[in-house]
Amino acid sequence: MAGACLCATANSRYKRATMSTFIFPLNTVLFPGGTLPLKIFEQRYLEMTKACIRDEQPFGICLIKEGREVGTPAVPQDIGCLARIAQWDMPQLGVFHLVVEGVQRFRIVESSVGKNGLISAEIECLAADNEVAPEQTLCADVLRAIIEKLGAEHFPSPQRFDDAAWIGYRLSEVLPLSLDVKQQLLRMTDPQARLTEIGRILTQQGGI
Repeated sequence: MAGACLCATANSRYKRATMSTFIFPLNTVLFPGGTLPLKIFEQRYLEMTKACIRDEQPFGICLIKEGREVGTPAVPQDIGCLARIAQWDMPQLGVFHLVVEGVQRFRIVESSVGKNGLISAEIECLAADNEVAPEQTLCADVLRAIIEKLGAEHFPSPQRFDDAAWIGYRLSEVLPLSLDVKQQLLRMTDPQARLTEIGRILTQQGGI
């Protein structure tokens, strides 16, 4: 069985000051506009996935602050990214294969853990980055080179090299940065400042 969960990013449900959602703590950072493949097999996340597919709702992905991905519920970072289920498949009973897309950054206002270990949270959706042209060319040039090397099919389309936020998010995904640094970049609200920080890291690491 396969299908797609279509939740338009312009949906008014994403525009509320706060909303309730499930939280999936992971050892990864999802950025708006990015994609992430997931294999779901724990019962709590199978229930989450079924509910999100049924209700055409996103769930929240947060970097783990304390704990592990499996077993006892981990403590998530307070800033995460809403994930829309773009594709799903159930190749065998009790296993979901998902492809999710990052939609919008959020902040956890309060959270609770259910009896099944699934985290539910009241979240505040954070404003999308302003679409502004990058003030410097270093980051765009580095991203162009990476896309040429890896192949455009591995990156979201259309490519938006006139958008500082898009450049910053894509570099944050593909550069070999620590999870703490990636989380710091997700937390930043100024796309130009994010590019400046990435440019500083590239310069320090000899990326130019």
